[in-house]
Amino acid sequence: MAGHSHAKNIMHRKGKSDAIRSKMFSKLSKEITVAAKMGMPDPDFNPRLRLAIQNARAQSMPKDNIQRAVNKASTEGENYEEIRYEGYGPGGVAIIVEVLTDNRNRSGANVRAIFSKNGGTLGETNSVAFMFDRVGEIDYPASVGSAEAVMEAAIEAGADDVEFDTEDGHTIYCAFEAIGDVSAALAATLGEAESVKPVFRPQNYVEVDVEKGATLMKLMDALEDDDDVQNTYANFDMSEEDLAKLEG
Repeated sequence: MAGHSHAKNIMHRKGKSDAIRSKMFSKLSKEITVAAKMGMPDPDFNPRLRLAIQNARAQSMPKDNIQRAVNKASTEGENYEEIRYEGYGPGGVAIIVEVLTDNRNRSGANVRAIFSKNGGTLGETNSVAFMFDRVGEIDYPASVGSAEAVMEAAIEAGADDVEFDTEDGHTIYCAFEAIGDVSAALAATLGEAESVKPVFRPQNYVEVDVEKGATLMKLMDALEDDDDVQNTYANFDMSEEDLAKLEG
């Protein structure tokens, strides 16, 4: 296991404004409803629902909102479909977009338009997925402990890798199939994580300069802002200096 720090460009974290929090709650609610529909409405017997509720609680989503999302699964409502779109952004950056939608045509048109308007190209399914690994990602705040303590806990839990960041916190990676066991072992040592979820992790990163980075950020922000988009992943990296220029 090689603990290291990697710039979390794709997770450039915006301020928690009311509008952003509302949209985040909407995405979390949709995931809870879909998880409850796909399995039992009891998180003790539904691993996906358990993770969805845990992540919602970590974002301070009210208990009533969580319960409403679970209850919605048993009522006659929208039937959401899971779709994955893949393509390239400025600079040849590979992008994966995960969508939960009740209208495939609307979502496809919206995602295609976002790519087209922001210097990207939407491709076929599996056109870029081979550049990523499907893994479990477990996030902890920096305050949970030192890098050494987190590394030791991760090794004991059976994790594969750790990324350290003194500001954004620690990210622990494990095999996709082991996400439940590893997160449970970590919780016993470090406490409940901020988030536990399956992700697409880039195998390698593409360096992007300020000019392409600015356009790429517009593309990623537009995708994140779409109501049907649940998650986005990209394999780009930027220098700290260039990131500072963009943020400025």
